[in-house]
Amino acid sequence: MPPPEPTILDIAESEHRDIVSIGKIDDIFAHRGTGLNKRGDGNDALFDRMLEGWEHLADGGLLFANFVDFDTIYGHRRDVAGYAAGLEAFDFRLPELVERLKTRDLLVITADHGCDPTWPGSDHTREQVPVLVAGPPRPSPIGKRNGFADIGATVARHLELPPLAHGLPF
Repeated sequence: MPPPEPTILDIAESEHRDIVSIGKIDDIFAHRGTGLNKRGDGNDALFDRMLEGWEHLADGGLLFANFVDFDTIYGHRRDVAGYAAGLEAFDFRLPELVERLKTRDLLVITADHGCDPTWPGSDHTREQVPVLVAGPPRPSPIGKRNGFADIGATVARHLELPPLAHGLPF
């Protein structure tokens, strides 16, 4: 189902920005505004595709990645040990991306929803998710946000794109 209104991807595309999407981003956004899509089998392969996409991303471009194993393999299946190992593997590789950041690059790492592997059942869990940000200096912590729209608004402002319909930049 297509998003009900323009997303950051649509706006970046309309501004002729370079877009690279990793994993199932193209499916999530109904193949709208997703640019070059790179897929991989598992989080490690997706990390490789992300680094490849990063190398080909023009200045002012947007790279949007989804590491689906955290959700489908570990979170919904309540695999605590697998989730922990997945986080450790991602954390081990993160310096490969951080070392590529240039002075004006912005990196945002978050989850699309809670999926606590220790919670009973297989549904989404906690409403709050972490937001990790690296990039240009910020004057203070971002604090608790009202929703994901704040992330999109922040990325739009950072990329000097027209503002989105929702969200407050941090």
